[in-house]
Amino acid sequence: MAEAAVRTQSRKAGTKAPPTLGFGVPATSDPHHFKVIIPKASSGKVQISEYLGLQAASNDIAVIDRVLLERPRWTAIRAEVQRAFNARLATHGLKPSTWKVGDNPVDRLLGRELCVLAWAVEQMDKEKIPVAVRNWLALRPEERWWLFGMAAVSTGGVMDGGKGWRIALKHALGDVAQSELLAPSARRGRSVQETTQVSLGLFGDETP
Repeated sequence: MAEAAVRTQSRKAGTKAPPTLGFGVPATSDPHHFKVIIPKASSGKVQISEYLGLQAASNDIAVIDRVLLERPRWTAIRAEVQRAFNARLATHGLKPSTWKVGDNPVDRLLGRELCVLAWAVEQMDKEKIPVAVRNWLALRPEERWWLFGMAAVSTGGVMDGGKGWRIALKHALGDVAQSELLAPSARRGRSVQETTQVSLGLFGDETP
């Protein structure tokens, strides 16, 4: 923890941050990351896909399409997601980014967090989306990673909306009374030591 604090302070003091693309993706050869693909047409759906990079077992599974969001649903979450991600990047001394038409690279862990929110709102009543965004913001990063891991096992594909954990996320984030149901499970799923180790690896190596 102390070492991480020193690294952050040194970057703030003027040490050059590592080059990144989009929202924190390392500018290296074929990194594991996500892409948010925003079409030029204002009515076009926004696609979120995971690119496994060098971790892919084969070219056949190098890309996993995670979700397609109707444009109004994306519009309802994009500003708060951008603000939250840029705040996280700033703590690591990394440059901020903005959503643009075309391909938007997103760090592999931030991408998992975005999927949790996107899965929650994909079939949600639109008037509940602001509630879902607030509840998502209230979760700690490691809680969002845990939720992604649980949902991605059996319902992590673009055609899996309205099933299993995707339904659970919709109700848990979209209902104020239920918003605390999943977070304690995420906290119970990791010890304090495990949480610290994962947090320190946020923009580092390929630790899950």
